[in-house]
Amino acid sequence: MREQQRDTPQDVLVRSAERLAGVLRVPGDKSISHRVAMLAALSSGEVAVHGFLRSEDCLNTLRAAVALGARAETEREPVVISGTGGRFRAPAGVLDLGNSGTGMRLLSGLLAGQEFACELTGDASLRSRPMQRIREPLERMGAQVALLGEGGCAPLRIAGGALHGIEYPLPVASAQVKSCTLLAGLFAEGRTVVIEPKPTRDHTERLLLALGVPLRIDGLRIELDGYGPDGPDWAARDWRVPGDFSSAAFWLTAAAARPGSDLTVERVGLNPRRTALLDVLRRMGAQLEVRREPESETVEPAGAVRMRGGALRATEIGGAEIPNLIDEIPLVAVAGALAEGRTVIRDAAELRVKESDRIASMASNLARLGVRLEERADGMVIEGPAKLTGGVVESFGDHRIAMALTVLACFCPAPVEVRDVGCVATSYPGFWSDAGKIGVKIDRCRSD
Repeated sequence: MREQQRDTPQDVLVRSAERLAGVLRVPGDKSISHRVAMLAALSSGEVAVHGFLRSEDCLNTLRAAVALGARAETEREPVVISGTGGRFRAPAGVLDLGNSGTGMRLLSGLLAGQEFACELTGDASLRSRPMQRIREPLERMGAQVALLGEGGCAPLRIAGGALHGIEYPLPVASAQVKSCTLLAGLFAEGRTVVIEPKPTRDHTERLLLALGVPLRIDGLRIELDGYGPDGPDWAARDWRVPGDFSSAAFWLTAAAARPGSDLTVERVGLNPRRTALLDVLRRMGAQLEVRREPESETVEPAGAVRMRGGALRATEIGGAEIPNLIDEIPLVAVAGALAEGRTVIRDAAELRVKESDRIASMASNLARLGVRLEERADGMVIEGPAKLTGGVVESFGDHRIAMALTVLACFCPAPVEVRDVGCVATSYPGFWSDAGKIGVKIDRCRSD
């Protein structure tokens, strides 16, 4: 199972792009690929996954599934996963999830229902992210969860089995905590109920419903009837993963802010709980068209988005739209730097505990490129349009920061060096190739 090692420079030099145009298909959705890998690993039989994202994060999740008894063939399209028939086996060693918080938190839910103990770890970034939020529901259900890192972080050790259903109001809006609890509920006796404070990504619910799991959704209340300790018994079925909207978002934002641009992204996921950025860009004056495809081939809506460039105006984001915009907030900051007026980002303190502190990371890099802003505890205020300069910016090892800065560099009058961009491979293999296809000027790539 090899990662895609092409197209992985360590530093790039980006020059101003006069016009962004063309037709792209971005790689498969990262969130869905994680979930499908885990669910397919529990199936009875072979599962073909069309469009599986062969990124470092998703391959690490798939490796963990293999260590737990599944088999996977990843060298050709589609990826083929042979499941374990409803229960995992004890792995030979520690499961390493690399940089994937989604992989660690969701897999923890499934491991809570297994009758063995298992340890999970990851890279330095993953070991710095909070895991207390999944320990509480899992322990209430009957699992034992030890957080072995400092400050309630990974590594973590889970001793599972003998779970019972609970009713759990989420203390914060989190699709990962919701999904972790529901996946543990598959192995519980009785009913598991999760109540969301705000709507979050619903990929897990859509996939479980497609598998015939007894799950009911009533507004913000999700109920799941568990299968008990023997686990689920679902037949293998194939999946088709749409393109990742969060990957498409970088190019759509770049095209929106550059007059004369005309860019279409095809076969991209259009789940309404993922496309909040389109609503934000519309408010900012973006010229976009959405064409939906029939949903017969996938449990997720998909289609094409066409973006034509023009002048943007400032906006404010906050409140209920934040959970479904969380990955795209660095791009909102970029759009704010290019827009006329004051853009306000609030209620986004969750960004402090992502792959990097994304508020601090974006604020420091925007300032380096000439953007006037005020950093706040839960966001920032950006004055636009900025008088941009060239310079050197840092990704802080965070793939979304690296890609967002590449977008802003397209608008800088002098070259911008973006350092430490190897992290982009965790989510978007082919990012640099796609950049060149639509007119982004990358004059120098340096690899170690």
